[in-house]
Amino acid sequence: MIAKQPKIFIRLCCLFLSILLSAFVTNSYALPQHSAVPGGVAVVPLKVKTTRTPTVHYRQRRVMVIAEKDQWLAVVGIPLTAKRGQHRLLIKTFDGRNLKQAFNVKPKKYASQRLTIKNKRKVNPYAKDLDRIRSDKKTIVSALSHWSDKKKAPDNFIQPVDGIFSSPFGLRRFFNDQPRKPHSGLDIAASEGTAIVAPADGTIVNTGDYFFNGNTVFIDHGQGLITMYCHMSRIDVKPGDKVKQGKTFGAVGQTGRVTGAHLHWGVSLNNVRVDPTLFLPTALTK
Repeated sequence: MIAKQPKIFIRLCCLFLSILLSAFVTNSYALPQHSAVPGGVAVVPLKVKTTRTPTVHYRQRRVMVIAEKDQWLAVVGIPLTAKRGQHRLLIKTFDGRNLKQAFNVKPKKYASQRLTIKNKRKVNPYAKDLDRIRSDKKTIVSALSHWSDKKKAPDNFIQPVDGIFSSPFGLRRFFNDQPRKPHSGLDIAASEGTAIVAPADGTIVNTGDYFFNGNTVFIDHGQGLITMYCHMSRIDVKPGDKVKQGKTFGAVGQTGRVTGAHLHWGVSLNNVRVDPTLFLPTALTK
């Protein structure tokens, strides 16, 4: 009986090690944190069996679909304007089946923020600025709605710049006491000239200098996942360039509508602006 104990102990150790490795493999997969709230991301296991990637739409926009083990997952960006309750995905399989699947969205209340902008023109633009603002908007929306097929999800994101999270996503904003749209990204305070690096592999979709956003870069990570970087002091890339995770592509600045040097980091998923911290390891967001 005593001779059998080492064998039992070894088997138990092997079982424990197997469980640990399994957990590591699962957690290392590049999925954002599930947060089915306005401005969040819903990771929805699809109730469909097929060997070919299904096509999924939410609010008439195509959404990311990735494979994990033996199931398909829809990774869905939820707009800040979304109402609580049941929402619906439309699923089309390769063999022509059209299916529907629901998921629930919970409410979330965001805080308010009041900022004083010294350049009053950036709060109340002149009439001659409006044509440029409208043109900027078309270009920005086109970049954020870009789609490229990519089977593999992007690698786990890293923070694009070292700094303090100065203005979180979703804030209800007031500029010079005037209400404006909620904050659609994450502001990271850093000194002008601080390097900005790609949080994951991608392709530069567009770059430009915009009235409100200043010098801006858009990176396509595949399947409707686009990241945006605003107020930069310089841009070191051009459309079509490939960037690797950790590669410097520009620097922090204070161009456009700002109160000081910082990076506005935006994440767009199925052309919906979502909370960038959901794509970071939880240790970085605490």
